[in-house]
Amino acid sequence: MKKILVTGGLGFIGSHTVVELQNEGYEVVIIDDLSNSSIQVLEGITSITGITPIFEKLDLKDKAALEQFFQSHNDISGVIHFAASKAVGESVDKPLLYYENNLNTLIYMLKAVLKLETSNFIFSSSCTVYGQADEMPITESAPVKPAESPYGNTKQIGEEIIKDTCKVNVNLNAVALRYFNPIGAHPSAEIGELPIGVPQNLVPFITQTGAGLRECLSVFGDDYKTPDGTCIRDYIHVVDLAKAHVVALERLLENNNQSNFETFNVGTGVGSSVLEVIQSFNKVSGQSLNYKIAPRREGDIVKAFANTEKANAVLGWKAKSTLDDAMLSAWKWERKIRNL
Repeated sequence: MKKILVTGGLGFIGSHTVVELQNEGYEVVIIDDLSNSSIQVLEGITSITGITPIFEKLDLKDKAALEQFFQSHNDISGVIHFAASKAVGESVDKPLLYYENNLNTLIYMLKAVLKLETSNFIFSSSCTVYGQADEMPITESAPVKPAESPYGNTKQIGEEIIKDTCKVNVNLNAVALRYFNPIGAHPSAEIGELPIGVPQNLVPFITQTGAGLRECLSVFGDDYKTPDGTCIRDYIHVVDLAKAHVVALERLLENNNQSNFETFNVGTGVGSSVLEVIQSFNKVSGQSLNYKIAPRREGDIVKAFANTEKANAVLGWKAKSTLDDAMLSAWKWERKIRNL
């Protein structure tokens, strides 16, 4: 049973990936500082899989603590690195927080991973590396443009750090998964998205509004050059995304990678506007969501959806869930945590 480290493993995507790893028979160790997650998520993971993963509360900015961790766990076969601050809007307001948290921790992780006998590294990247792409759908060969936000910039720089490190360390094998917009929750409703404070992402704001926690959803701009004037994104069910991480990891563990640094888009290949997401929620919930049009938000790009042919062909992975599937699971999760 191979031991896999998942940083940020109690977060939204991390926790769902831990479930999929355990379902495939891996032993999982989680590092999380609980700054944007809850220890209760551990119970949800255990409830789904019947296995409680090893958990270490640790701030990855604490270099000494991280080195001590790897001394205790020197038999790790692979690392999936999620731990990072991730809200576009917040990154515009607090750029230094994002650069410190997202880049320093990545550097410390890579230094530690290079000391392991096998260095397999999956990086949680983002479609934000493309900025506002010229063509849709976006392929992996699309130019990496100037980032629209400090968050996006940390993902661009993060990929560059890994790529440069791979060039001079042939034993380091890394995959950057550039994912689009993860939404939804586990079908069991045992784990899901748990934003602290006001949600920074669209879907939890929708479900909280539907549950009565928020009075009204703000749609930031309806004058973009899109069919209905609202921004378009590629919304992928978080379970589909979690499974992509397992497939990418197995590619490295089985030495099937073609180079020691690879990139893959992880999305559905379908673009949905903000208004279409609201319509999907209305459909699955039987509600009519209260929303208003607000001014455009700085850092938002007009549209982004993936060309997933490379991931489909090379990884043998494909998203299976629809937007309605994802919205229904998100609503089921929201109702559970609110006792509705």
